[in-house]
Amino acid sequence: MFQAPDQLQALLRLQMLPGIGSRRLSQLLAAFASPVAALQAPASAWRALGMPREACEQRRASDLREAIDATMAWLEAPNHHLLCLGDDAYPALLAEIDDAPFLLMAEGELSCLQAPALAMVGSRNASKTGARCAHDFAATLAGAGMLIVSGLARGIDTAAHQGALAGGGKTVAVLGTGLGHIYPASNQALAEQIVAQGGVLLSELPLACAPVASNFPRRNRIISGLSVGTLVVEAGLNSGSLITAKLAAEQNREVFAIPGSIQHPGSKGCHQLLREGAVLVEQVQDIFAQLQGWQSSAPAKPVQADLLVGTTRQQQVLRELRAQAQSSDQLCQLLAWPLHELLAELTELELSGAITQQSGRWQVLS
Repeated sequence: MFQAPDQLQALLRLQMLPGIGSRRLSQLLAAFASPVAALQAPASAWRALGMPREACEQRRASDLREAIDATMAWLEAPNHHLLCLGDDAYPALLAEIDDAPFLLMAEGELSCLQAPALAMVGSRNASKTGARCAHDFAATLAGAGMLIVSGLARGIDTAAHQGALAGGGKTVAVLGTGLGHIYPASNQALAEQIVAQGGVLLSELPLACAPVASNFPRRNRIISGLSVGTLVVEAGLNSGSLITAKLAAEQNREVFAIPGSIQHPGSKGCHQLLREGAVLVEQVQDIFAQLQGWQSSAPAKPVQADLLVGTTRQQQVLRELRAQAQSSDQLCQLLAWPLHELLAELTELELSGAITQQSGRWQVLS
C-alpha cells in the first residue's frame, strides 16, 4: 500500500511510537493522506484525535532512526514482508475481524495464508498425553491440506507446529514478540523449520520488540482471526487459550474442544468450553464435519491426475468401502493400520469427493 521508501519509513516510525497500536494507527491514516502527512501534522491535530501525548512528542525522535533502518534492511531479505490491511496478500479472514492489525510483519511463503486454517491452542504446561494428541491431530489435519495456526509457545503450541510439519503440511506461528526476537528462544530452530517448510511467522509488533506480558493476549485475536475455527486441546480454567476460544466465538468462528480426564486440571478449561457450546472433538472427522460450510466456500484445490485413481492405500480403503460402509474403527481393524494414518487417507478421500460419512460410517460416493 505504501511502497515509496519515505512513506514506508514514516509508517514504521508510526508503528514504533509508544501507545500507537493498530486502532490508533488506522485512525491516523484515515485522518491524514499518508504516513508522512500524519507525522507532519501539527500536535493539535494529534491531540484532537486523542493520541497519547508521549507518542506526539516522540514523532521525530532521532533514537528511532536505527530501528527503522534495521527494519528496512530486514525487509530487503527474501521472504520478508510488511503487510498492510487492504493489501491483496493480507489474509482475507483476518481482515474481517474487529481490530484487525493494520500492519503485519511476515517471514515465509505468503501463499500459504490463502489455505483454510485451523487454530490449535492449549496449555504451556502440557501433559505428555495432551502434547501427543496435539501433534497427531495437527499431523493429520495438515496432511489433509489444513493450515495449522498457533502461537509458538511451549507445550501444546509447540506440539501443534511440530505435528503439522511432521504431517508434511504448513503451519503459521503468530508471535507475541517482534520477528527479530523469537520467544521462547528454545523454539528458534522450530521457527526456522516452519519457514523452511513453506509456512509463515507473523507479528504485528516492531521487529525488535522483546517479550512483554501484555502483548501475548493481544496476539490471540490474530490466531483466531486467521482461522475458520479454534481447537483447544488442553487448558486449565485460567489458561490464555480460553481467551483465544472466546475471541473465536466473538469472531463468529467455530470453537472445538477435546475432553479429558476429570482428574486432570488441564481438562477443566476444555470441559468449561464444552458446557458453553463448543464442539466436542474425539477424532479429526468431528472437525471436518463441522467445517463443511467452510470447505464448500473455500477455493477448490487443484485435482492432481494421480488423485483421480487414488494412491495404493486409498484404493485399499475404497475396496473395503465398496464392499460395505464401515466406521473408522472397523476400517482400522480390517486394514491393520495405525488410526492416525487411516484418518489421513480418509480425509484425503473425503476432500477429493470420493467418500462421505453418514451416521458414523464411511461410504463411497457414486
